[in-house]
Amino acid sequence: MAHPLEKYLRAGKLPHIWCAGCGHGIVTQAILRAVDELQLDTEKTVVVSGIGCSSRAPGYLHFDTLHTTHGRAIPFATGIKMANPELRVIVVTGDGDAAAIGGNHLIHAARRNIDLTVICFNNTIYGMTSGQYSPVTPGGSFASTAPYGMVEPSFDLCTLVAGAGGTFVARGTTYHARPLTNIIKEAIKHEGFSFVEALSQCPTYYGRRNKLRAPLDMLYWYRDHAVGVSQWEKLTDDEKAGKFPIGVLKKVEHAPEFSRVYSELIARARERSEA
Repeated sequence: MAHPLEKYLRAGKLPHIWCAGCGHGIVTQAILRAVDELQLDTEKTVVVSGIGCSSRAPGYLHFDTLHTTHGRAIPFATGIKMANPELRVIVVTGDGDAAAIGGNHLIHAARRNIDLTVICFNNTIYGMTSGQYSPVTPGGSFASTAPYGMVEPSFDLCTLVAGAGGTFVARGTTYHARPLTNIIKEAIKHEGFSFVEALSQCPTYYGRRNKLRAPLDMLYWYRDHAVGVSQWEKLTDDEKAGKFPIGVLKKVEHAPEFSRVYSELIARARERSEA
């Protein structure tokens, strides 16, 4: 009997390249479950990625997909959305791809409030290139380029995107797989720029350097440190120390969406030209 999500996969491209215990398969499944439960038309859904472990995901997905250049997934996705605003455009990216070389594109897409759904597979490390630290690697953590510990402060990606103007911002983890699917569903339905940070374990390059060698160790770490957003708001600052909120962190309805506003601008320009 076929798996209910098999129709969304390019079976000929399997098996995947991710390491044993990697969380990216869990996030990918959450995306496909969201697509399936929303009954999205795969002929009108485009998945775009840049470069990195997470960005290999579209190669396995039976949609129109683009595997683009490092950090440039959002500009490619923006072009697609502007050319055909009726398409659903989902961007699959990683913490380095989105927050380092692609950071400028991320904040300006949020500022414009263009209708893209950006899902950041955040494993807090450059996993594809042997474990260099990324802009979200936690302080004190070890990486191949931080053998004595990470001394730079890290980005809180959700706070960054919310501050830049993103109208839907949420966070989930691979431990909380079913809630992650629900978050992604809500992000896809949102009209405007939606951003989902999906915390995903990397036992190979992050875990083994930071006493979280087993995949389950990292999943249990998410379980023990994540707090639902409704409960988070009740905690004192001392109680929040060392923990992080998950769920929908920001949602603004009916904000002007960029491709729609731009289409209206074109229509006005044509009217003036004809006049």
